[in-house]
Amino acid sequence: MTTRVWDYLPEYESEREDIHDAVDTVFRSGRLVLGPSVEAFESEFAAYHSLPHCVGVDNGTNAIVLALRALGVGPGDEVVTVANTAAPTVVAIDQVGATARFVDVGEDDFLMDVGQVRAAVTERTRALLPVHLYGQCVDMAALRAVADETGVPIMEDCAQAHGATQDGRLAGTFGRAAAFSFYPTKVLGAYGDGGAVVTADPELDATLRRRRFYGMADVYYVVETPGHNARLDEVQAEILRRKLTRLDAYVQGRRAVAARYAEALAGTDLVLPSANPGNEHVHYVYVVRHPERDRILAALAERDIQLNISYPWPVHTMTGFAHLGYGAGDLPVTEKLAGEIFSLPMYPSLPAGTQTKVVDALLEVLDRL
Repeated sequence: MTTRVWDYLPEYESEREDIHDAVDTVFRSGRLVLGPSVEAFESEFAAYHSLPHCVGVDNGTNAIVLALRALGVGPGDEVVTVANTAAPTVVAIDQVGATARFVDVGEDDFLMDVGQVRAAVTERTRALLPVHLYGQCVDMAALRAVADETGVPIMEDCAQAHGATQDGRLAGTFGRAAAFSFYPTKVLGAYGDGGAVVTADPELDATLRRRRFYGMADVYYVVETPGHNARLDEVQAEILRRKLTRLDAYVQGRRAVAARYAEALAGTDLVLPSANPGNEHVHYVYVVRHPERDRILAALAERDIQLNISYPWPVHTMTGFAHLGYGAGDLPVTEKLAGEIFSLPMYPSLPAGTQTKVVDALLEVLDRL
């Protein structure tokens, strides 16, 4: 059987009864769109972050789109972010008509190099968009200092950081707004697409609610502001409600898997992930680094172990973003990492035997390099 980096089936088997009950609860409720499950999940997810507002949307990309628009970001504006991220971060910036301005990332943590942000801010910058990549937070104290100096708001991309903390504070609570994805692979994953924006700002909350529902507010069929259909589905919301009660357990499960990798791979020439001071890592993915990455992956594939690269092509080098004016050599750390990083299997229900199989094969391959 092929070993892959993610598999939801073991978790589904253990939670099957609850997932089926969630679906039945919605189907029996008499409300299939923007009903009690969405309302309850929004309230509970906001409370988890000790924030007053959460707006459920249909996916993580639209969470970023709607949050940027709610902040007034649009054509002619710039957003400072990174190219070492999943493409949807930049797709969302492009979708609102703004221009992404990239800074490089740190070679040790792969996160936004906050020391480069101030120089990237111009008179057109309307948002700073840190990506809490792989499960740990960007240096938010340093980024907050830039935001305070420039007056540019922070909008966090938390798609990979559910439950991650920095100095005891949860990802998603540092900026004006924060976008989450509930794609099935995420730390808190739905059984399909889903997303949310959290904020402490009641005006942003109201704007987001209009924009996710065609621009309508209290009166159906009356569009008050530009918007589109970006509603969170009732079924996914009810499933997410149930899974939210287990989020902390999922995080602990991921940390246990990470600890086993760290112990088993210590002493190899792989660069293993670590948490920055003050950070509690949730290990959305377990990303390691080696200069012979491609040879390692090819050898593992021969052993029926299919691993992943997050991410093999830096966003700024993609043809779809050629209009941004970046090219090879512009972000040297990002580009170097893209040739060396790869992900080991990581999910809370990863069977110990599967993890041992991967580790043993990896050790054998490394020994033969």
